Amino acid sequence: MKIAIINGPNLNLLGKREPDVYGNQTFEDYLKDLKAKYPKVEIHYFQSNLEGDLINVLHELGFAFNGIIINAGGYTHTSVAIADAIAAINTPVIEVHISNIFAREDFRHVSYLGAKCIGSISGLGLKGYELALEYFLNG
Repeated sequence: MKIAIINGPNLNLLGKREPDVYGNQTFEDYLKDLKAKYPKVEIHYFQSNLEGDLINVLHELGFAFNGIIINAGGYTHTSVAIADAIAAINTPVIEVHISNIFAREDFRHVSYLGAKCIGSISGLGLKGYELALEYFLNG
């Protein structure tokens, strides 16, 4: 099984950025743990702070993977283009947010991506990525 995790802007700063909201663990350390826990799953990871890069990787992986887990960061609330890219591909996508977007600023309550995804997970910390992976494994 091939699963892609795509992270958007500022998620490269996990472990340093607002630890009270996002925790103290870097995503790279979390990813090592996830890969160790699921050795039979080929997990591909991509992160970019650029909207076009996220769209390009969705196009590249969206016809060859079994599932995509995306945390588009702030683009969740602004990017019709990323939502359109998700709608254009065959691979099912689950939207993940580390923080509870509904307990934050009003503008974060809107997700342009959610309607194009098969599901959304919000507010469960990094565990949300594993829950999305489990869904793809056990559907």
